[in-house]
Amino acid sequence: MAGAAPLMPKATAVWLLENTALTFDQVADFCKLHPLEVKAIADGDAAQGIKGLDPIQTGQLTREQIAEAEANPDVRLKLTPPKVALPASQRRKGPRYTPVSRRQDRPNAILWLVRNHPELRDSAIMRLVGTTKSTIASIRDRTHWNSANLTPMDPVTLGLCTQTDLDLEVQRANKEKPAPADAGATLLPAAETTARKETAEATSASVADKKASEELDVNAVLAKLKQIGGKGGSGRE
Repeated sequence: MAGAAPLMPKATAVWLLENTALTFDQVADFCKLHPLEVKAIADGDAAQGIKGLDPIQTGQLTREQIAEAEANPDVRLKLTPPKVALPASQRRKGPRYTPVSRRQDRPNAILWLVRNHPELRDSAIMRLVGTTKSTIASIRDRTHWNSANLTPMDPVTLGLCTQTDLDLEVQRANKEKPAPADAGATLLPAAETTARKETAEATSASVADKKASEELDVNAVLAKLKQIGGKGGSGRE
């Protein structure tokens, strides 16, 4: 899983699953995704609303590479080196400007981000799609005026942000997520300890009753034997 990921990994995975006979492991290795995530995409449980991106058209793969990998499941795909070096992407500090023609797509993009990346804060979503906090809140609470007609759509596919920007925000959100605190040993609930105590007391009482019953039975047998013995002795005299 080492190496650079292709542009728009999920969109590329969608295209490869739909148009090639590559295995889930081959697609996952090339797109830098988990094999289970690739399987979920193939089953339609993930990446819903994402349009496939042809890696051949974008110059990231060749048909010969795909054909070779289809013939041998052990072959791993590698990105074709870019002909032009791209400058390193820098994370934006302020909200992104969204062209007027794309603004009607922002609610769909926000819904997609909220569902697929719940770890993202409102400030990160604002930077990605250039929206407002109140709009994000209304979509989260389903109080948006067009909530019934919204469809989750990948903001990268819509052209509202780049895959690099989205990956940077997701990585940052995961780093800022607090680690689960070690609670250590904890006391058992009162209901559980009470139930255990009642069970133990009931068991002890049962054992005591059984012993008392056995003692009564022995005493009764001894008394009966004495009675029989006394009657026999009087008859002989």
